Amino acid sequence: MLDDLDRRILRRMQDDPMLAPGEVADALGVAAARVARRLDRLREQGVLRGIRAVIDWRALGYEVEVSLRFTLDKTEPRAFDEFIAAARDVPEVVEIQTFLGKVDVRLSVIALDMGDYQRLYRARILALPHIADIEALMHVAVVKSEERLPL
Repeated sequence: MLDDLDRRILRRMQDDPMLAPGEVADALGVAAARVARRLDRLREQGVLRGIRAVIDWRALGYEVEVSLRFTLDKTEPRAFDEFIAAARDVPEVVEIQTFLGKVDVRLSVIALDMGDYQRLYRARILALPHIADIEALMHVAVVKSEERLPL
């Protein structure tokens, strides 16, 4: 699916997604029109989905991150859909993952401090529907967080 030039373009875009096609072309030693066509094709194929801003929430004053693992009441047929819909409405929930196994859903939640987290937990998290069990894991450190793909 991807050839060597595609991979080189994607690696360059991972390094600096704001580069213009001409700048990518110059760095790779190929024609700008060729890079532009490749980028268009990669977008059309859904390989390159867009450019986004990555904001460090700690720089905005959020000091606490908690990973919450939920087991849902599976006797309720709409438990997953209703839980996820409600969790999406909590602004401090920055990630939602679903699983097969003992844990059904994991939420990554941020808070300004422990007092803010306690308020959020009591007012918004415990109010989520269909919770059978919940486990909180306090984040201590991020050892590896890599968005770059090994291309």
